[in-house]
Amino acid sequence: MIIQALAFYLFSTVLIAAAVMVISARNPVHSVLFLILAFFNAAGLFVLMGAEFLAMILVVVYVGAVAVLFLFVVMMLDIDFSALRQGFLRYAPIGGLVGIVLLVELMWMATVWAVAPGASEVGVARMPAAAQIPNTQALGLVLYTRYVYVFQAAGLVLLVAMIGAIVLTLRQREGVRRQDIARQISRPRERSVELVKMPPRAGV
Repeated sequence: MIIQALAFYLFSTVLIAAAVMVISARNPVHSVLFLILAFFNAAGLFVLMGAEFLAMILVVVYVGAVAVLFLFVVMMLDIDFSALRQGFLRYAPIGGLVGIVLLVELMWMATVWAVAPGASEVGVARMPAAAQIPNTQALGLVLYTRYVYVFQAAGLVLLVAMIGAIVLTLRQREGVRRQDIARQISRPRERSVELVKMPPRAGV
């Protein structure tokens, strides 16, 4: 128990410090690296809780895909963040007001929220063999039986968001040559092949 407590305090301390550095670092590349560190420590906390599947998903999906994608986007686009921060003072009062409202709502929810006394017993009663099956199998049984419609709705929302992002970023720019496959296939032979007669012993 002492080793688990020490590991919990270590992971949580590094996680909080990394989260603070994500929003306070001046270099966006450093922010993404601190975000990756925060993900790894959150995965360690999941392992301590016995949710090894969630820890693996956090590392594989968020660290392996999302955070690396952020890193490559920031490094490849070379965004001028100094120009983006010029209007920070103008919108600081509105942002502070929104932050205060969210903080008050979170504190209010923390004071009135409580766990039902018989919630754990109800969960065990609905799944009597929960202690005999692995964590991944139990999660799959819950997602694909009881919450299957919610799970499908979440996937549909993500699909719509992906299509919307593609539509918003796909712009037709002037002066950029694009490939028109239908036009290439439907062009006649006269426009595709040109026979040129060259005199003998003459260069091109």
